[in-house]
Amino acid sequence: MPNMKPEKTAMPVQDPEIRITNFDEVALGYTEAMARDEAERCLHCRHQPCVQGCPVNVNIPDFIEKVKAGDYEGAYEIISLTSSLPAVCGRVCPQESQCEKYCVRGIKMQPVGIGRLERFVADWHRENSESHVQAPVSNGHKVAVIGAGPAGLTAAGDLARRGYQVTVFEALHVAGGVLMYGIPEFRLPKAIVQKEIETLKDLGVEIITNFVVGRSDTIDALMDAGYEAVFVGSGAGLPNFMGLPGENLKGVYSANEFLTRINLMKAFREGSPTTVQHPKKTVVVGGGNVAMDAARCARRLGSEVHIVYRRSLEELPARKEEVEHAMEEGIIFDLLCNPVEVLGNDEGWITAVKCVRMELGEPDASGRRRPVVIPGSEFVIDVDCMIMAIGTSPNPLIRSTTEGLEVNRRGCLIVDENEQTSREGVYAGGDAVTGAATVISAMGAGKKAAAAMDAWIQGRTD
Repeated sequence: MPNMKPEKTAMPVQDPEIRITNFDEVALGYTEAMARDEAERCLHCRHQPCVQGCPVNVNIPDFIEKVKAGDYEGAYEIISLTSSLPAVCGRVCPQESQCEKYCVRGIKMQPVGIGRLERFVADWHRENSESHVQAPVSNGHKVAVIGAGPAGLTAAGDLARRGYQVTVFEALHVAGGVLMYGIPEFRLPKAIVQKEIETLKDLGVEIITNFVVGRSDTIDALMDAGYEAVFVGSGAGLPNFMGLPGENLKGVYSANEFLTRINLMKAFREGSPTTVQHPKKTVVVGGGNVAMDAARCARRLGSEVHIVYRRSLEELPARKEEVEHAMEEGIIFDLLCNPVEVLGNDEGWITAVKCVRMELGEPDASGRRRPVVIPGSEFVIDVDCMIMAIGTSPNPLIRSTTEGLEVNRRGCLIVDENEQTSREGVYAGGDAVTGAATVISAMGAGKKAAAAMDAWIQGRTD
């Protein structure tokens, strides 16, 4: 009989008062007993609605069945058939709006903790298994992948499993993309990301770092060098700003810069190769997961932190769990507010942010109620740091150095239903196509593109 308790098995976490003093992982993971208890809540539905909500189509009921039986390695093998980064997905995927959204148990109670179980399985494999994947026999074809983030790594892994010689070109000095520079250590330990990448290397994937496509070489040059097809998974690393007066003052960061210094370069440590100020009071503008990450990092630097967001709590786009963790950590939410000016001193440093209060009017094009300024509602927050977390756009370098690549008005690459761009043999996916989105949606695009690239190359050579 299945376990019919209405709530998920609770995930152990660090105490908020302790975790704001360190960058260690907040969620501590299930024990075996917890995992098997949660797995017993799965009904193993015949129609498997949860699988439909997974962008990479993990066979969720079957892997959970293996967890029930205590066959954790078998569970890992099932997940790995369709997911290249299970330990990552188990931690950062928005399961509540994907697989768990369709869980039958979620109709009248809490859904099965699919993400928590995926994390448990991946962690168990990493800590206990001595098995290693084997590189498949080469099929004689050579492909290039631009960007070692979630989309690129997924495409590379799927193509390598099909026998392709895959080379990944990464602009930064380390592979992982947003998994390394964007998501904090306390949500996604970097050693785990690198362990997942080592698995791809075991498949034969070559990763070349410090290689900026569009500067080090162009897509045309790569194809002239014998790469039969190219996948562009270069992400969306160009930060957006609001164009406010005073936005160029010292102490005003984009979330990308702030998080890169913290996550990738460990600026919070003594002797780090880069620095970041340790603010006393910080305003973070935005309400998405990136805003939560930036706010929680600033909190760990000892700052009082205010999140300024122009809509209400119900419209916050960040994951519910991340919002709850931020609130537990003492972060202040100034909702229905918007900044209008950044104030500074004679030395050019930020001293305050002028804001206005908002109310929600009629729905806009996104379906959410449009924020409207309340006249005469201006107020000032005294701060010494401001972080802009209002989205990112794709860097224009690749499209500006490659003939025949069409983009939309936001600068995102235009692709067809098979992730192929307007340039034959060039495919793209992830944030380079959608703008800033989720890790798992980027992985889904990389998976789809890999299948299409394989079909195109094999079709040409039959």
